[in-house]
Amino acid sequence: MSTTTSGWRADAAVLGVQPFRRLFASRLAAVLGNAMVAVALAFGLLDADGSGAGRVGLVLGARVVAQMVFLLAGGVLADRWPRRSLMAAAELVAGLSLAGVAVLLLVGDPPLGWVLALMAVNGAASALYMPAAAGIVPTLVRAGQLHGANSLLRLSENVGAVVGAALAGVLVAAAGAGWALVVTAGLYLVSAVLLAGMRARHVPRAEPPTLLGDLAGGWRETVSRQWVWVVVVQFSVVNACFSGLTRVLGPVVALQEYAGPASWSLVLTAEAVGLLVGGAVALRVRPRRPVRAGVLAVLLLVPPLVLLALQAPVLLVAAAMALGGVAVTVFDVLWATALQQHVPGEALSCVSSYDALGSFALAPVGLALVGPVSAVLGTRATLLAGAGLVAAATLASAAAPGVRRLAAVDR
Repeated sequence: MSTTTSGWRADAAVLGVQPFRRLFASRLAAVLGNAMVAVALAFGLLDADGSGAGRVGLVLGARVVAQMVFLLAGGVLADRWPRRSLMAAAELVAGLSLAGVAVLLLVGDPPLGWVLALMAVNGAASALYMPAAAGIVPTLVRAGQLHGANSLLRLSENVGAVVGAALAGVLVAAAGAGWALVVTAGLYLVSAVLLAGMRARHVPRAEPPTLLGDLAGGWRETVSRQWVWVVVVQFSVVNACFSGLTRVLGPVVALQEYAGPASWSLVLTAEAVGLLVGGAVALRVRPRRPVRAGVLAVLLLVPPLVLLALQAPVLLVAAAMALGGVAVTVFDVLWATALQQHVPGEALSCVSSYDALGSFALAPVGLALVGPVSAVLGTRATLLAGAGLVAAATLASAAAPGVRRLAAVDR
């Protein structure tokens, strides 16, 4: 017990570093806002009878497309410009874009083209922020404080996701989606102000003359490992189906069968709690075949889709989403550890970028197609078909020889 207590004290001590404390507060504000965006947008664009799912899918898809398109550009800029400045500018742009959407919703019947454009800007800002955020922590704290700093940042993200999902439902139900987005925009602007006042060491970097060569080398490292590209393909399907179905059709089912925004907020809050609990579970999971175990855990994303299709009681759907959240965190931990253990350090970042881009490549397609497909097949059939695709992709991935045989590295 004393060792655990001292460990927590050591981790918490990094909050005494003023620049890191600002980053911690900034990340918490931004994650709170990010957790609210999908809920507020969904209920702002859906009609009273639950129709309009196609609009929701297109808008959320535009955000994801912009994130993917500008992600590599964000990495290049983060290597050339001061990361703190790039992060602050990105948060400012993200907040202003959401403020624009909020105004459109408050005025009434927002033009879809304007909403799409503003959310694409929001996604581009997010893409510029993420690579800079990934590299700024070592410029704020000492090497011995990195573990504690990263642990606390993960805690802020999990807490923000839980509180943000709950707050979004309350605000939408009480004041409407437009005012919920006003609050969301304000949180991003708070994050920008905190970052603007943060002091960080700027590490001068030489112009990378072999950028294309590094990208080509990372691609070779990715495709030469079956267990990497198979799981990336699996998650391209899983993310397209699960995100599209839950973020677009979930609110539709909530409006038609449950208590609307409050019910759906409960479901998303349960998912966020599951993500939080999954961190504790992952600490105790040490499988001999980590990637296969993590892949099989993803099967827990199937029950929420089936239960939504069957219009099961909302508490049962929430419980299933919580278990799905646990599974996602366990997979994330096992997957990150496997990459760190089996991919050469000089190629790890590039392989990770291909992993992220590939895993979410079909997510915009899923978001865009869910509405039209459900209009033809119906909500229930679309949810069941998506559940089947998630299960099939996961089982196929788990059966691949590279995934089945990859063993944990003894430390």
